[in-house]
Amino acid sequence: MKLELTDIEYRRLLDLVYVGNWIMNSVRDNDRITEYDDLESRIFSYCGKAGMPSLAETYEGVCYPSRAFEEGGIHEAIADYEDTVFFDILAEELACRDLDITEVTEEKYEELYDRIDDYLDEFDRYGLDHVIVEE
Repeated sequence: MKLELTDIEYRRLLDLVYVGNWIMNSVRDNDRITEYDDLESRIFSYCGKAGMPSLAETYEGVCYPSRAFEEGGIHEAIADYEDTVFFDILAEELACRDLDITEVTEEKYEELYDRIDDYLDEFDRYGLDHVIVEE
């Protein structure tokens, strides 16, 4: 297979590959999915040919995203995604708890999503400041 990309498309592909591998492997310690690491390494190995040598570095024959790449804003994008997912999941879990829903049915759908929206509005205004955990 041959894939032709513009420089901008290749640069965006680097972001996508990095984020994808981050999602697949960042929470794994010694149980990493090496196929994703290998593919990331292969994709980043073309940085020099693409005129972007500062975005990759090689250590012991393996190509990695460079510190410059990692500090270039990609982790802010990941953090924004994680924050959004966190609040979405928390809102849904709290709404299901409030309505005693274990399975979303057509009858409970609107009520559930209204409650989720209420929680999301609360989180948008106050973050976690009003969340209380009682023992």
